[in-house]
Amino acid sequence: MAILEKLRGTSRPPVSLPSSNSECCLEVVVLHTDTKGTLEALKAAANLAQGLTARIRLVVPQVVPYPLPVHAPDVPVSFTCRRFHALVSGARIDTYVDIRLGREKREILESALRPHSMVVMGGRRGWWPGRESRLADRLERMGHHVVFAGAK
Repeated sequence: MAILEKLRGTSRPPVSLPSSNSECCLEVVVLHTDTKGTLEALKAAANLAQGLTARIRLVVPQVVPYPLPVHAPDVPVSFTCRRFHALVSGARIDTYVDIRLGREKREILESALRPHSMVVMGGRRGWWPGRESRLADRLERMGHHVVFAGAK
């Protein structure tokens, strides 16, 4: 199951994608890594989208273990929705939260991202490849543009 539930971080109506090719809707995707990294990535994405007609989409991949049905994760989706709604509203950044369920994180990300997406991640990208760095390398090999936020 690719998409189970979507919600907005603000009370404004959802942004609709343009129907014709003459209009362009730029999207900055923030990939959830951890709470601190995600907040840093949301701030960086807001700076990138500032002044543009871009929307920010927070992708939350939720891996469901095989003993459970894919539509019934071990952490209830309602809890995940409340958690990320609080995170986004606390950051005060107009964000579209996209919770994705699946069996493998790689497949979830492949289905969640458009070709050549701008992806903002929180984390560190140092000389020793960590989890976020390996994920960023994989996304770049898939043709996406990755920006690290809060990397020191």
